[in-house]
Amino acid sequence: MTTVSTKSGRIIKVVSREEEKSTLTESDNEMDERAVEAVKAAINKAKICKKPIAGYDEKKKQAYIEYVLLTS
Repeated sequence: MTTVSTKSGRIIKVVSREEEKSTLTESDNEMDERAVEAVKAAINKAKICKKPIAGYDEKKKQAYIEYVLLTS
């Protein structure tokens, strides 16, 4: 486990994938699942509202912005 200190003085514990099962509780895992679903819902809403969406291309190691084109 790695500890990170923010500018505001807050301490954050970062858990590696290998440490996940021994460190995180069932409640932590449920919270992570809810957070993932919330992000998916926000992205879907942005697409419906025709807002640009930021993404990251793993192969190119580059951020991009996806625009929805308006068609008549």
